[in-house]
Amino acid sequence: MRDVILSLVIIGLLICIPKRPAIGVMTFAWLSLMNPHRLTYGFAFSLPWVAAVGGLTLVSLCLRSGQFKLPRNALVVTLILFMAWMTITTPFAFEQERAWGEWNRVMKTLFFTLVTIGAINTRKDTRLFALVVTLSLGFYGFKGGLFTLTSGGSSRVMGPPGTYIADNNDLALALLTTVPLVWYLHLQEQRRWLKWGWALLALLTMTAVIGSYSRGALLGFGAMLFMLWLKSRNKVLTGTVVLMVVPLVFLLMPEQWFGRMQSIGEYQADGSAMGRVNAWHFATNVALNNFMGGGFLTFTPRMFRVYAPVPTDVHAPHSLYFQVLGEHGFIGLLLFLTFLFLAWRTGSRVLRFCKDKPELKWASDLAAMCQVSLVGYCVGGAFLTLAYADLLYDVVIILALLEKVLVSKAPLPLRQPAPIAAPKSAALEGRSA
Repeated sequence: MRDVILSLVIIGLLICIPKRPAIGVMTFAWLSLMNPHRLTYGFAFSLPWVAAVGGLTLVSLCLRSGQFKLPRNALVVTLILFMAWMTITTPFAFEQERAWGEWNRVMKTLFFTLVTIGAINTRKDTRLFALVVTLSLGFYGFKGGLFTLTSGGSSRVMGPPGTYIADNNDLALALLTTVPLVWYLHLQEQRRWLKWGWALLALLTMTAVIGSYSRGALLGFGAMLFMLWLKSRNKVLTGTVVLMVVPLVFLLMPEQWFGRMQSIGEYQADGSAMGRVNAWHFATNVALNNFMGGGFLTFTPRMFRVYAPVPTDVHAPHSLYFQVLGEHGFIGLLLFLTFLFLAWRTGSRVLRFCKDKPELKWASDLAAMCQVSLVGYCVGGAFLTLAYADLLYDVVIILALLEKVLVSKAPLPLRQPAPIAAPKSAALEGRSA
């Protein structure tokens, strides 16, 4: 039954895409983030829904070329340069077969980031895209929060199998990035019952992050909560919700959770933590010895034997920064960090533009919450391998769209007409008089 319902929904959306390509990029984001087909058990599980939606969206944009408007700004240019650099480094990758498969996946994500920025051109669609992104992962926050409450925190919250958020650590990072977007919906909601519903979803999503047992995400969680309070308009209410998390942890979570979190400060005695440090040294050595890095998925036993301080302790990078450094060298890391910096600056420009404009309070709140999401992702991602995950780029898309539909379309200030100079003859007559 699930397969039939999901198939009917997607087919209905496919029918709408030729008329409105914006629906196509939103559907693509929904399928990429939530992976609803991975929650089925029949024929819908393995059908290429994402490819079908993506292909039809591109065709519709080609037929309606006037609807595609890609901004020419530093953020877009940097993303294109990052894509180009990764394409240049891939032919020199040490693990060729693995590298090209990952290149194909990453390029699809980044290419559709550009497509989405170009395909959405209205404030209404920008808000709708933000809603799609939020609900796609808010579903797992709701589900994971309830699971943590009902199980007493005795089991880890995991994501759907076969997706980029299947692992508990990756799901935790995705959920903590989603919390500020849920809070944006709370800030904008006028209906009292739904306003408290969004607050409840934010609390459940935070509970799911805690129930994931992810130590890396816990560090990002603290940074995200502080920024959430700092950026929120109603600091009293936001602070109350944030502080509710503390007693919830002590009342709900078992001793095994506290034991795992306490190991953060004892990393030298933790084999997993020291394995990450070994992987970070490996990534640095690869970048120092190879201008273009090691290429996609270079963290393999064969490579560790050459570049790692402890050759037998093979680990994934467990850091989006060392992931990019090891795979694409210092140039790749510089482009990646520049991209993140420009995304933050885009949000700051939107906030300045919306200042003292009550009618744009929605855009101001959304930009601020996207910045909070970026902080949570960048801090939590320092200990997790998610440099090319869809969610990061969807948050950047929202910021880019806000600037596109607001700042770039702002009317230019009217210039006062220059005063008409008096004729020279009249001026001379005045002097002689």
